[in-house]
Amino acid sequence: MAALALRRLAEIDWHPVFVLNNASASIANALRPAGLQNAVGVISTAFLKDAGDPKWKDGDDMKEWSSFMDKYYPDGDKSDINAVFGYAAASTLVEVLRRCGDDLSRENVMRQAVSLSGFRIPLALPGIFANTSPTDFRPIKQMRLVQFDGQTWQPIGEVIDKAFQDR
Repeated sequence: MAALALRRLAEIDWHPVFVLNNASASIANALRPAGLQNAVGVISTAFLKDAGDPKWKDGDDMKEWSSFMDKYYPDGDKSDINAVFGYAAASTLVEVLRRCGDDLSRENVMRQAVSLSGFRIPLALPGIFANTSPTDFRPIKQMRLVQFDGQTWQPIGEVIDKAFQDR
């Protein structure tokens, strides 16, 4: 739907401030189908690195992810934020299981899952960490505003520490 909206706005030459929710902000699945030139200026949020952004290509986590993609998903689109998200989520699960040691009981898995504190998720933007507690299972509470420049998402401002408030 995002691609259709962006394409239609370009067709009628209307250029409002366009804010795209994080779940729809995939370059591969929304912006490229809309035409990258039609998505310039779109604003969204991010907590993960844009794999297509050259500034991240030499980082150890990006190199590991790229090798993982080459080995296990060679036909995958590396510009798809969903591939980055899947890897980051799986890496977080690996950390929880590592903390479990030999006790893989449901109780211990849950105890470890709700005790992440300042865990640096691979591929997370700098300054963004996973934090959980027995009363808050949401690991990501920080975001950055980003704006699409025609090729990659560029940060706007600093990390927003309280992107998600308790209700």
